[in-house]
Amino acid sequence: MKEFSNETRLLMATALAVLVIAAWDYFYRPAAPPKPVSAPSSQQAPATSPQTQPPAPKPSSGAGSKAVSKKAPPTSTPAISAQAEETLVVENKLYRVTLANRGAVVRSWELKNYTDEKGRTLDLVHGDAGRQLGGWPLALALDDGRIETSANGALYLVTPPGATLNAPAEVQFAWSDGKIAVTKRLKFTADYLVEIETSLLVDGLPVQHSVAWLGGFGDATVYHAADQVRVVQHIGGKLNELEAKKLGVAGSPEQRAAQPGLSDYAGIVDHYFAAAFLPGNGGGLTLRHWKLDREVEVEGKKSQEPVAEIAVSTSADNPLRLRLFVGPMDLDELARVKPPLTDLVQFGWFGLISVPLFQLLKWIYHYVPNYGWAIILMTVGINFVLFPLKLQSWRSMQRMQKVAPEVRQIQDRYKKYSMRDPRRQEMNTEVMAVYKREGVNPMGGCLPMLLQMPIWIGLYQMLRLVIELRHAPWIWWIRDLSAPDPYYIIPVLMGVTMYAMQKMTPVTTTDPAQQRMMTLMPLMFGGMFVIFPVSSGLVLYILTSNLVGIAQQWFLQRSTPVQNGDKGKRGKNAKK
Repeated sequence: MKEFSNETRLLMATALAVLVIAAWDYFYRPAAPPKPVSAPSSQQAPATSPQTQPPAPKPSSGAGSKAVSKKAPPTSTPAISAQAEETLVVENKLYRVTLANRGAVVRSWELKNYTDEKGRTLDLVHGDAGRQLGGWPLALALDDGRIETSANGALYLVTPPGATLNAPAEVQFAWSDGKIAVTKRLKFTADYLVEIETSLLVDGLPVQHSVAWLGGFGDATVYHAADQVRVVQHIGGKLNELEAKKLGVAGSPEQRAAQPGLSDYAGIVDHYFAAAFLPGNGGGLTLRHWKLDREVEVEGKKSQEPVAEIAVSTSADNPLRLRLFVGPMDLDELARVKPPLTDLVQFGWFGLISVPLFQLLKWIYHYVPNYGWAIILMTVGINFVLFPLKLQSWRSMQRMQKVAPEVRQIQDRYKKYSMRDPRRQEMNTEVMAVYKREGVNPMGGCLPMLLQMPIWIGLYQMLRLVIELRHAPWIWWIRDLSAPDPYYIIPVLMGVTMYAMQKMTPVTTTDPAQQRMMTLMPLMFGGMFVIFPVSSGLVLYILTSNLVGIAQQWFLQRSTPVQNGDKGKRGKNAKK
């Protein structure tokens, strides 16, 4: 065998070394280093550099949504999420609230002491509207639609677990995807108040947000329910109201802008019920509101119905602390809240009459637990209190009837002159001289009626607004004193009794046209209440007042009958 030269051996050794090194590198190559982290996507927190930040999405609900500090480095939080959807019920003797862990929202808010038009327990949350519009009460509202969608669509862990809790009770919801972290604490009290605390962090940074009432509110079974819903805002002792149909469209500049001023409280109300937010730490509330249109079917026809929605926040925004009153606009319940919510019941200028009448009615109801009979007893009492004035009016009408022939003679002497003739003033002077001689007040007969009118208006406001009269029955066909008589029986009886009382009242005018008008007025009044129905409670008050008036008129005619007017002719004008 031929020996290799030293040069050949060196070359072969070099080649073998290279081969060994290559094989070692192939089989024992170290792991590749991690790639650099790419820029955040649209679902992540904004980059620290404003030049590389993606454009902000359009606002979805008009609530503020900005991090308190953008300079702090982003941090992650452990992911927290439930595995499946579940519901939780919190209830006491006043309400039954159903909560869902999908979004940590309210799906039902039933008031146990009240029923809707169909006799079911009243639910203030509109389930059909919530499902159609995809929004529920106590959802979070932000300008960033992506964060809002994530927070309101997530599956939250609920503490404590369980199907039903008896209030007072506290419920906590928690969720995080490692980037966004949300907690909600709801403390249900023994009354209609709920304490709310919410926290929202993105990359460990607190983010301003609002708590919203979405998906509609109120008794959805009443006629034209959407027309009764209003957004309210109480600022500086004054309540501002805005109908649902007049609210801005979601996403518009009007909706995004907060309402001027800080509210003492703000919320959504219908005719008898309220969902009112109050600040949890004092200060004031910032209110935003808008409307969404949903499709409804009425008598087989589809139409669009406005749904009012609101979002509220405070200046001290993280955690956001609020109080929420959801319940009846009962004056006693509203007065217990601090600050009081009694301004939610607006009696207007006649509140000075409506409130005392209501307190009197409640006092009578304590002894006679039927508001129909309580109205009748209150009416009898008011008429007897006014009887001295009625007696004075009766005396005045007697004197006017006594001098009526003499007044008619004066008017006959001047009837040939036109109304613009200066001599007509002489006729008025002579007539007033006759009245003065006999001590007659021409307006004396109208005094009881003038005093009754403010009572009627105050009673109308009271019966229309106080929740105690809602669905309050009287007898037989009258099942709701706050609603019109379905068969118009009471308005017809009211017109008949008013006509009878008018026929029993002395005629004080000598003008035949005025006499005919006075005769037809009761019938016109009763017909008006048939064409333009009012609460049966108010008509019951007027009917009872007429019956008492007929009895009083009969007594006065028996005790002090009207004298024959012909015997009252005297004075030089009568001789003429």
